Amino acid sequence: MIELFKAKLNDIPQMQELVKEEVKEGTILHRTDDEVATNIRSYVLAKEAEKIIGYAALHIHSKRVAEIRSLIVSEAYRGQSIGGRLVEFMLQEAKDLGVEEDVLVLTYLPTFFQKLHFVEINKEEIPEHKIWADCIKCIHFPVCNEVALVYKVV
Repeated sequence: MIELFKAKLNDIPQMQELVKEEVKEGTILHRTDDEVATNIRSYVLAKEAEKIIGYAALHIHSKRVAEIRSLIVSEAYRGQSIGGRLVEFMLQEAKDLGVEEDVLVLTYLPTFFQKLHFVEINKEEIPEHKIWADCIKCIHFPVCNEVALVYKVV
């Protein structure tokens, strides 16, 4: 049975192993162990027994805007709605925390998020400029073909 849990510090090595290939490909931004540790409360894991098979993070930018980051599901488990469950968890958490307007995502898989009622926007419309601080760490910067989408919380 696959269950969702908040991440703990001792989960970091398994999390890093799961995301290793996507980081190499540049589809997920590299985060050091220390960066993950600093933001550990942002992460939710999908686990089967003790094995992490997916995760995502909810990063709060302001009272108005949050961002879903680092969404990953193990290849062997894709197509089983695990990613959707993680996103729904993040959206509920954003509501529970009081995010007032939008949950943002930057992705190479816009159709996945559109099925979850996210709407595509131009990157220039991203409501908080500090989101771009991560972009300079990306191997694709400044030529990026990620798509920006938002989910209206209200």
